[in-house]
Amino acid sequence: MSAPFDLSAWVRVRRTEIEALLEARLPQPVAAEDPGRLIESMRYSLLSPGKRLRPLLGLAAAEALGHPLDEPVRVATAAIELVHCYSLVHDDLPAMDDDDLRRGRPTNHKVYGDAMAILAGDGLLTLAFGWVAEAGALASKDEPGKALPYLEATRLLAEASGLSGMVRGQARDLGEPAPTTMDEADRLHAEKTGALFRAAVEIGAVVAGAAPRERAALARFGQAYGVAFQHADDLADHEHAALAGQARTRLTDLTAEAVRALDGFGPSAAPLRALAEALARQA
Repeated sequence: MSAPFDLSAWVRVRRTEIEALLEARLPQPVAAEDPGRLIESMRYSLLSPGKRLRPLLGLAAAEALGHPLDEPVRVATAAIELVHCYSLVHDDLPAMDDDDLRRGRPTNHKVYGDAMAILAGDGLLTLAFGWVAEAGALASKDEPGKALPYLEATRLLAEASGLSGMVRGQARDLGEPAPTTMDEADRLHAEKTGALFRAAVEIGAVVAGAAPRERAALARFGQAYGVAFQHADDLADHEHAALAGQARTRLTDLTAEAVRALDGFGPSAAPLRALAEALARQA
């Protein structure tokens, strides 16, 4: 009988690898080449302590398919963290959520000012797409055809972070009343949070060479996990208190749905299963 999967150990190793990649690939601030402390501002937010959950999910999806976690895969999945970080920098601005603290530290605009925070977010977003392109170049160095999955990864990232996903969800959150039904909450969460989670898992699948059926299953996992994650986050923050009971039930249902999506995968999908089961325990 095999030993139970050690999620904590897996996360510790993978997160350390992600942190090292982010640190190494993000430019270093040199005063003469960092006007307005732009790079310093980008590094301040990106390298602050975080869960790195989105790149973790991308790597776990590649692992589920038995693909080696080579440099192109690592770079492409790390790019998702840049998009997530940009969204946090912009969300914290006075014109958005007007938050003073993020991860226990002053938010970017409190340290560098509103204008530089906007530019730092812009820099992180555009750099993310550069990283995916670089990953494609690395993967196709000897075989040009190997760049194609990274083109699809670029499309997925643009779709999830833009008008069909995260930006649309933020606009809905700002422009509409707070959700009063679970359907409204699900729709908001699917756009604002779920889209990027789904993209993280699907990008990991695509660059790992997933067959259509495998990709579809992993996309279902990512979608269910992402919406469940936001329900768990709302419960922890006491958001939408009137829906708390329904949100707990929905969280349980969605994490079960995520686990079912992995039925066609073997032991290599243990990290994904364990991540979903850990989320379910927050209900």
